[in-house]
Amino acid sequence: MRIHTLHREQRLDGTPDEVFPFFADAFNLEALTPPLLRFRVVTPRPIDLYAGALIQYALKLRGVPISWLTSIQRWDPPHAFVDTQIKGPYALWHHTHTFEPDDSDPTRPGTIMTDTVRYGIAFGPLGELANRLMVRRDVEAIFDYRAAEIPRLLAEFRAREAAAV
Repeated sequence: MRIHTLHREQRLDGTPDEVFPFFADAFNLEALTPPLLRFRVVTPRPIDLYAGALIQYALKLRGVPISWLTSIQRWDPPHAFVDTQIKGPYALWHHTHTFEPDDSDPTRPGTIMTDTVRYGIAFGPLGELANRLMVRRDVEAIFDYRAAEIPRLLAEFRAREAAAV
């Protein structure tokens, strides 16, 4: 099985302490996933995240219902976390999220959020063909969607948090 890597970086407004709580709520992943996938968190609320936590999802991939179980392998707020697939559509899914302070603009504190996804597909040469024809494009489209949605959703989340104080 060949391992593929997708790497994305995005600057977010706010310090890691300010942005990490949005990503620490597993249910926000529903809003960060393209509606076409009908992605939903199955694990009941509240989900306490820690190294070893399991999260169950349901989605539809090209109309086929998929059950996906992930495990939090590393939990280091507000710096990083890692989730891996236990059961799901990939032979391997290892997703590292990091949050580094960005002081390049002293008037606007920021965070560089980095996603590094290592994934593999079963079925040997057929899996590689599927990756070239669809899978890589699908994974990239999901992360393109996330990049477009995160600023708005993060701002809404932070406004709700501020109003609750």
